[in-house]
Amino acid sequence: MNVQKIRNGLVIDHIRAGTGPRIFNWLKLDRAPFSVALIMNVPSGQLGKKDIIKIDNVIDIDYSVLGFIDPNITVNVVEDEHVSRKITLNLPERVENVIRCRNPRCITSAEPGIPHVFRLVDRKRAEYSCEYCDELYRAGIGEFL
Repeated sequence: MNVQKIRNGLVIDHIRAGTGPRIFNWLKLDRAPFSVALIMNVPSGQLGKKDIIKIDNVIDIDYSVLGFIDPNITVNVVEDEHVSRKITLNLPERVENVIRCRNPRCITSAEPGIPHVFRLVDRKRAEYSCEYCDELYRAGIGEFL
């Protein structure tokens, strides 16, 4: 398989295999007016298999969301066909409107328009707690908004 080099843009690498389409959709790359590539199940010595997203344009990305989805992701900034900067991600301390609280008694379930806010409570277990009802949620698991 051949995917052209990108001149100026981003390469989102080390995505857990199978998670690439969710990130691709989250970034709305299916509507992009520039070249993008989603490459799935690429052999990886570190992960076994991984997904990669190549974006032939510099776009604004919320890195905290990517860090929440998978803190092992790296983002390579490409300028003139060379990696100029490598961004490593971490679990963010707080995420807003990324995931929806599953608790049917949470205020966010009853009141439309209230932001869904989760705070990191256990970095090792990648656990977040709903700011309103304390419902626990693990990063990288399940669906996000």
